[in-house]
Amino acid sequence: MSKVSVGLRGWRFEESEIFDENGEFKPLDEIPEEPRERLVRLQKLVEEPCDACYIEHGKSDIHRATPAAIVYGEPLGELLLCADHEQDFLYWFREAGGREHKGSAEFADQFHEWYAAGNRAPEGYGGLEHVDADPEGLPDPPGQNEVQDRLEADFEGRRIDIRSYVEDDEEAAEREAERVDPEAIAESDLDLSTEYPRADR
Repeated sequence: MSKVSVGLRGWRFEESEIFDENGEFKPLDEIPEEPRERLVRLQKLVEEPCDACYIEHGKSDIHRATPAAIVYGEPLGELLLCADHEQDFLYWFREAGGREHKGSAEFADQFHEWYAAGNRAPEGYGGLEHVDADPEGLPDPPGQNEVQDRLEADFEGRRIDIRSYVEDDEEAAEREAERVDPEAIAESDLDLSTEYPRADR
C-alpha cells in the first residue's frame, strides 16, 4: 500500500485512508483519527516559515525566512524546516541526543534550544535522499472551508467542525490555570496527615 505526503514532506499517509477511489479527499468522518488530525493540522502549517529561519531572523525580519517544506514531530508539537536546514535537524536527531525526545511534547522545543545556542550540522553532513519525483507537486491539504462544506453536504448526523480538532491556546491556558497547585496546597490549612474514618471501620 503506497504512502504519500500532503502539503509538506515528512508526515506520510496511506493513500487508501485519505483518498477515495476518484483520488479526492474523503470526508473527515471517514478518515482514521491519526491521519485526520494530521491533515487538519497541515492546513495551518503549509504557509508557515521554517523554524530555524525564524530563530535566525526573528519576528521583525520574518519576511527573510524560507517557507517550510518539511514537517517532523507530532501535531501541535511539530517542527517545521526548509530544505537547507533539514541537515541541521538530522544531525541533532542522530548525533546530538535529539532521538531521546522523539514523540514527546518537547521535541520541537529541544531542537529550537539546540539551534538557538549556535549548534549546527558539520559542513557536508549528509541529509536524507528524498524520492519525490516532483517535490513541488505534493497534493495540498483540503482547505478548512472546503472540508467543512463537504462534511455538511455528505455526512448526515452529528455535525463536525474541524476547528474542534485544533487545540485552542486560550483553552489550554484555562485548563492549566485550573490545575491544582501543589504549593498552594502546602500553604493552605488543609491537613493531609489527618486520618479520616473509612467505610470498613
